[in-house]
Amino acid sequence: MPAKGLDNMNSSNFLARLLGPMLLVIGLSMAVNRKTYTAMATEFLASRSLVYLAGVFALTGGLAIVLNHNVWAADWRIIITLLGWISTLAGVVRLLLPDLVQRLGRGMLKTEQPILWAGIVWIVLGAILCFAGYAHSF
Repeated sequence: MPAKGLDNMNSSNFLARLLGPMLLVIGLSMAVNRKTYTAMATEFLASRSLVYLAGVFALTGGLAIVLNHNVWAADWRIIITLLGWISTLAGVVRLLLPDLVQRLGRGMLKTEQPILWAGIVWIVLGAILCFAGYAHSF
């Protein structure tokens, strides 16, 4: 049986390799297609059903990460842990306070700037996780 530290590192590398490219591609897509993402977000916020489903998926994904990777180390692995906790919290908020989510979301989407900034954040986090997850593969 592998040592606990090695097991955490294997989990960290797997999640970095999974989340890194996903965040990188999503971030690039958001930055390049701001009008499209703004329109999609507006349509999303108009549907309580979609807000609910997004809450279920965010809560499920966040809990899956937290239950498998609750690593509070002072290195890149904390990004994965924080993403898990943020996703969990986002899911809870969407499920418990859907009207607030819709109201705040509509307020944020008055310009395309939030989409651009979110895209940049995803690009940076995705690049860090890609580097961390794949750096030792080459």
